[in-house]
This record gives sequence, structure tokens and C-alpha cells, in this order.
Amino acid sequence: MSFYKLDESANGVYIISATPFTETGALDLESTDKLADFYLEKGVSGITVLGMMGEAQKMAPEESEQFLLRMLKRVSGAVPIVVGVSDPGMSNLIRLSKFSMDSGAAGVMVAPLVGLGTEQKVYNYFTLVFEALGDDIPVCYQDYPLATHTEISVALFNKMVADFDQLVMLKHEECPGLNKVSAVRKASDEGLRRVSILCGNGGLYLPQELMRGADGAMTGFAYPEMLVAVVALHRAGEYDKAEDVFDAYLPYIRHEQQPGFGLALRKEMLHRRGVMASPRVRVPGPTMNATDYKELDRLISRIEQNIEAL
Repeated sequence: MSFYKLDESANGVYIISATPFTETGALDLESTDKLADFYLEKGVSGITVLGMMGEAQKMAPEESEQFLLRMLKRVSGAVPIVVGVSDPGMSNLIRLSKFSMDSGAAGVMVAPLVGLGTEQKVYNYFTLVFEALGDDIPVCYQDYPLATHTEISVALFNKMVADFDQLVMLKHEECPGLNKVSAVRKASDEGLRRVSILCGNGGLYLPQELMRGADGAMTGFAYPEMLVAVVALHRAGEYDKAEDVFDAYLPYIRHEQQPGFGLALRKEMLHRRGVMASPRVRVPGPTMNATDYKELDRLISRIEQNIEAL
């Protein structure tokens, strides 16, 4: 069983883990160990595996289970692990959720089905999900309309918070969406059950999201120590210093957030930092060319200069 269950108090940085593959495309479990150690060394508060940027959609069920078990074993309870379980098949979603929790995960993350269309359909879908999962599995709602083509209003999200106690976290990734963060937090300040808000989009808007009431970040980034530092400084009330740290990394944050290409950059950076033996993105996926590598070299040089200047 899990040493900890995800709840409304979750805060800090829940890093979205990459999934290491070998040059032949096989799951790389040795690099998985190094990746877990790296994330812990950088001070993350939690780890989210099998997310969209973790290439879960390209993995066989047994691979997903193998990767999860290896990560759980290596982390060994040091931080909670959340598992992305979104799947068009309800039985697959429920099976992975229960396997994850029985294996020691802290909770699961679920996105709406692609293109649900109406808010009533979103509500009906999550009613089925919560009923199937039961009361004992905490859920993070992944709000990422860019990928799901499904939007949820603040009013509907608040209704789900009121109706389903298992819903303990919003992974906010709508863009633009700062006003949604403000509105969700305002509702809890006015008496609605409070839920944790962790934000994605590669950290691109993190300082503003924290000022709006977010509790931290749930995203992937090749420099997780930046996310950790910004959240810690903000929590300490050092808002300008938090933005100074953020600004030092901004050129690369922006570069890594290119839709459809950012994962190749992120995995290349993790490879260069000695975390993954190969930067391979599993097919189908983006690849880098000589010009891409040259651009990245220059960005890394500028980031190092910025950090030194701090």
C-alpha cells in the first residue's frame, strides 16, 4: 500500500517524468534509476509518471507497469508518485489505477476523453470514473485542452469538487488560463472544499500562477531545480528573487515548450546532463537535426551565463 495518499494539501513541484528508452526503442530501466535519483537530488516534492510527455500512449500495458514498479522501487517512499492513467477504455483506466495504488502510488491523474464536447458529457464521464475507482483512490483532474480538445469551466470544476471527495487536485494547463487559477482558488477561499492546484505548460507561466494561488507545478522541465527554487522563493515571500531565477532560464523554458517538438529537446537535455543513456523519443516522435543541436548549444551557454550572473 502507499505510504501516502494524495490529498488537497499537495504542494511544491511534482515533476512529470520522462520515460527513458534505449537507442533501439526498448524501455531503459537503468536510466530509470538514474532519472529517479536525479529528480530526488533536485528536491522535487513528488513525481508523476506515465503522463502525456512520458509517452505513455506509446507503451504496452506491461511496459507501463514495469516502468512504474521500477520508479516506485527506486524512489522507495521518498516522495509520492502520481500515475497518469487516462485511457479511452474505461476498463484499462480502472485496471492501471488499481494496479498503481496496490503497488504504492499516491494517486492517479485522469484527463477527459478527447473531444467530449459538452460539459454535461464531461460531468457524466467523471461520474463513471469516480464510481468505478471508488472512494479510496485520490484523483488529479488534468485540464489540458490543447491535447484533449475538451474544456471545463470553473463552475463545472467547482461542482465536481463539491460532488466528488476523491477529486483532490487540479493540474491546470489551460492556456490562457490564469483567471481560472484565480477563480478556483477564490471559490475555496469563500468556503468550497479546497483542492490543490499544480500547473503545467513546462513552467512557462509559473511565477504568475503562484501569485494567482497555485500551490506549485506539475510539469516536466530539464532543469527541475529551477521549478523547485522558484516555488520555494515564492513561498518565502521573495517574489522578485523568484522571478529573477525564473528569468535566467526563460530562453530555454520558451524553447522547450514548442508543441510537438519540446519532448525531443527535454530528453536531449536530460541526456546531456548524464541522466539518460539515450535521448531517443519513441516512434512516432520528433527528432533533432544539426541546426537544432546548434541552437540548443547556444541556449545552454546563455543559461549558464545567466545562472552565473545571479
